[in-house]
Amino acid sequence: MGAKEGWEKIQWAQAHMCLHARIRARFEQERPLAGHRIGAALHLEAKTAVLILTLHAGGAELFVVGSNPLSTQDPVAQALAEVEGIAVAARRGESEEERRRNIDRLIDFGPSLVVEDGGDVAWRLHERGAWGSLRGICEETTTGVERLRALEREGQLAVPAIAVNDAQMKHLFDNRYGTGQSSWEAIMRATNLLVAGKTVLIVGYGWCGKGLARRAQGLGARVLVCELDPVKAVEAAMEGFTVVSLLEGMQQADFVVTATGKPGVVGEEALQVAKDGQLLANAGHFGYEIDREALERLARESFPARPGVTGYRLPEGRTLYLLGEGELVNLALADGHPVEIMDISFALQALSLEYLGRAGGELAPGVYPVPAEIDREIAQLALQAFFTSRPASGPEKGGAG
Repeated sequence: MGAKEGWEKIQWAQAHMCLHARIRARFEQERPLAGHRIGAALHLEAKTAVLILTLHAGGAELFVVGSNPLSTQDPVAQALAEVEGIAVAARRGESEEERRRNIDRLIDFGPSLVVEDGGDVAWRLHERGAWGSLRGICEETTTGVERLRALEREGQLAVPAIAVNDAQMKHLFDNRYGTGQSSWEAIMRATNLLVAGKTVLIVGYGWCGKGLARRAQGLGARVLVCELDPVKAVEAAMEGFTVVSLLEGMQQADFVVTATGKPGVVGEEALQVAKDGQLLANAGHFGYEIDREALERLARESFPARPGVTGYRLPEGRTLYLLGEGELVNLALADGHPVEIMDISFALQALSLEYLGRAGGELAPGVYPVPAEIDREIAQLALQAFFTSRPASGPEKGGAG
């Protein structure tokens, strides 16, 4: 099927991304990104392709790489590669070395703008000292924003960066409703197991953890929450969840889902007390929250239990199951966030890139919020497009500025 299958996926997403239809129509007329080279390091699937095509319609030339080794959908990558002015260097299952080479190719492309998910390009730009003619970065996710702020604190961030993740229209909805629905969809699809009546441990109660916990509760699970921040832990308790330590939760849970952004959260000590038959899934950006090396070290054997599910049999007879190799489960084993959610998040990206393209040269290096005008504009468009019967008018002037 190849590219034909990819175009079918893209067309389905386009049909349900009303905000992008309006933005793209204006971009085609005004060409606000003409002359810009945009480097994109994102989860390369159908909804992402709609964003890429919208930026291309705005006049940009693009170089696209994947932001996770298991999130690229090859037919979508092949479809985008057919478009003149869009170069693609991504495939599902690429090694870390290959992904690093692709990021270097993106940097060598000489982008004036970067849009990414996870901060890998920004970090590599810092390592190489290759900021070049870059005018700014738009960052999609919590982990990436944290990395940008670390560079800013060290005085090493050489360009302005927009923390798209921190926009109200992003973290309040994408992180909560998108992660909540899509992660459980992936877990259920991969395991074909009932969630109702089971015990679920959510590790981390940020915006993603809140969505995961609420969806598990809605599916009929008993929900435990492990959270180190006492304020967030109190919030979880007041939402009706049982707050436990990690070791307490690991001994009880049938499903464990991590969403902390921190490496090795579920490590050897936790795995040693995990309940027999436990299913382990990661909903954080990087595949290091569940310590896979520790799991392999503890196990006497591993085996493919189902597509995307690896069983680890421990010496005393317990078996633990790791989903999607510990990578971001909603994209490793399913299609990522619902289309409408990514329509909102990627609309923020498109208008933030347009803003940086105009104003980036006037901004000092640092991490900036999405301009409030853009956040409100996307909220109004989303309200009209998805939640009322009133027709939505397009973003005539492209947000802030």
